[in-house]
Amino acid sequence: MKNEVQTTCSCEVIHEDAVREVKSKMSDKNEYIELASLFKLFGDGTRVQILHALEIQEMCVCDLAALLGITKSAVSHQLKELRLSNLVKFRKEGQVVYYSLADSHVKTILDIGFEHLREE
Repeated sequence: MKNEVQTTCSCEVIHEDAVREVKSKMSDKNEYIELASLFKLFGDGTRVQILHALEIQEMCVCDLAALLGITKSAVSHQLKELRLSNLVKFRKEGQVVYYSLADSHVKTILDIGFEHLREE
């Protein structure tokens, strides 16, 4: 273990100006909790597939189920989670309910995520 590099600081605050500046720009703790909850939704592959499909085109539950090869019930469950988090919205046309991304921010999150994954 003699070549091991210490990765923690063994002192108190050294750069008080830096700490003060960053602290003044940090958000309220509740916002970090909400942001973490938002990112948790992207932690499920099925939900991300649904979001990506809806980025391409609005779709109904039946179409999403056929696309992903899962039950309508499973799609509905995921859509409920996404809807409650304001990531998707819906519109009714007769008996059919069509889902789409709630806004361009959701598309941006997906696009940046894919861009990051595909970096070389």
